[in-house]
Amino acid sequence: MTPPEAPRSDAGTMPPAVSSCAPQPNEPREWTVLRKRADFLAAARARRQGTGTMLVQGRDRRDGDPAIRVGFTCSKKVGNAVARNRAKRRLRALARELLPVQGIPGWDYVLIGKAEETGARPYDALRRDLSYALRKLAGGS
Repeated sequence: MTPPEAPRSDAGTMPPAVSSCAPQPNEPREWTVLRKRADFLAAARARRQGTGTMLVQGRDRRDGDPAIRVGFTCSKKVGNAVARNRAKRRLRALARELLPVQGIPGWDYVLIGKAEETGARPYDALRRDLSYALRKLAGGS
């Protein structure tokens, strides 16, 4: 038995069923995620800028590819798996917001969460910290 169709009186006012935060299949991403250990190690040998809540490492790949790549890491000093995942989720949200605007094309960034700081600090303060670190890495004031 098929259920009856619901009336479609609000057809034009309903939001789309897909998340507006997730990139669409035909929409280019602003950044890609680092997955290989060698990329993390190369960023660790490059420039770094610390703030009270995170450490940001950045390097110019010099490979001609304009894509911004980013990696996220939190050690066990941050806490248990729940605390580490929460900190990384917050760092990913910040990267999604700020890297397309302030990131330098062709660079790799690694965002490292700090113990008890990344997960507890207000989001606006985290945004200011990442913005400051990106400006310093780029050579600005």
